[in-house]
Amino acid sequence: MKTVLVTGCSSGIGKCIALGLKNRGYRVFASVRKPEQLESLNHYGLEVLLIDLNDSNSIQTAAAELIEKTEGQIHGLVNNAAYGLSGAIEDLTGEGLREQFQTNVLGTQELTNLLIPAMRKNKQGRIIQISSMLGFITLRFRGAYCASKYALESLSDAMRYELNNTGIHVSLIEPGPIRSEFRTNSLGHYKNTVDKENSPHKNAYAKIEKEMNADDYTIPFTLGPEAVLKRVIHALESDNPKARYYVTFPAYLFAFLKRILPAMLLDKILVRI
Repeated sequence: MKTVLVTGCSSGIGKCIALGLKNRGYRVFASVRKPEQLESLNHYGLEVLLIDLNDSNSIQTAAAELIEKTEGQIHGLVNNAAYGLSGAIEDLTGEGLREQFQTNVLGTQELTNLLIPAMRKNKQGRIIQISSMLGFITLRFRGAYCASKYALESLSDAMRYELNNTGIHVSLIEPGPIRSEFRTNSLGHYKNTVDKENSPHKNAYAKIEKEMNADDYTIPFTLGPEAVLKRVIHALESDNPKARYYVTFPAYLFAFLKRILPAMLLDKILVRI
């Protein structure tokens, strides 16, 4: 039975991946950030770890626990834990930006680096990064999140080159719109960071908040988290996993448009979104 760690499993994509892999016969360790989130996963038969990517001690403790419980036999790491900070770049605080990068990039990389030696020793492993189509295109009012995903993509590319011929494969999964609680979580971080009343973007924020709060707001071509799980399974099980997996029509479309359109024309499209 192969062992996989999936981070960010309290809901949405991470929970779907953890349960899907368990049903497929994997030994799954699912991580959550808060102790009160443990119970929601325990009754599924998942082995749960507490990992707060903003806390280096938490990361190191969880990595050591995982290595001990598996005797270092770790087949896969699915880095899913992340959140999105909305707001115009000029309105974001330094603390807000640091926290965005700490969770989405620095903490994620620290955890990954702690597990790579076990994979090297086993001469095999799969590192799967749940990125986003916003890791290769940028939208207004999403700059912090986009920047964190661009950084994740660059680090992933570098790891893929550096781990060549070790038996460890690194894959990026780049979803477009997926049904999850991501929008709800983003709203909380936005409210704690952005001073909308004193912003030149106040009117734009009113529209953003309305969309975030709307129960029936759905972006066209949105898919369920099962679409991401499908790519994760391929990246874990294929003899030749892809470097990148697009998920949803918008991800395929904008990857194509970025290749063929001049920057000025692509900008005109993206500024309208």
